[in-house]
Amino acid sequence: MKVRIGFGFDVHQLKEGKDLWLGGIKIDAVKGAVGHSDADVLIHAICDALLGAAGMRDIGYHFPDTSNEFKGIDSKILLKRVIELLQKENYSVGNIDCTLVLEQPKINPHIELMKTTLANIIQIEVGDIGIKATTNEKMGYVGREDGVCAYAVALIQKQ
Repeated sequence: MKVRIGFGFDVHQLKEGKDLWLGGIKIDAVKGAVGHSDADVLIHAICDALLGAAGMRDIGYHFPDTSNEFKGIDSKILLKRVIELLQKENYSVGNIDCTLVLEQPKINPHIELMKTTLANIIQIEVGDIGIKATTNEKMGYVGREDGVCAYAVALIQKQ
């Protein structure tokens, strides 16, 4: 069995009046993320980690923001397609670990639903997904609440 790891990162601006989607769920917040899709930074970072582990380039390559097909798309659909791409190459996901960075809202109350939502799409156990959240201690674009970012690592294995 061949084991591979990948790393993903994503960032989106925050604006009032936009929806905030994180980990496949809509979270009540004053500001939401701006993007071509639903701007779910957590799912986008996970997609990049998975694609990178498989040597399959990145999310922008597979789902370009210049395509109307992906305008406003639910990022859960993109993650499902990434899993299908991996399965075509006989990869399965071992585990994923990620970190969200934003000042507010508090993410802890939403983590279990995010993990369940993602585990169902990725076809792994809920315990195989780690989600953590932190602030940026009021520094930089995250600290000013101008943006949100996420980091993810993924372990995949080839059958």
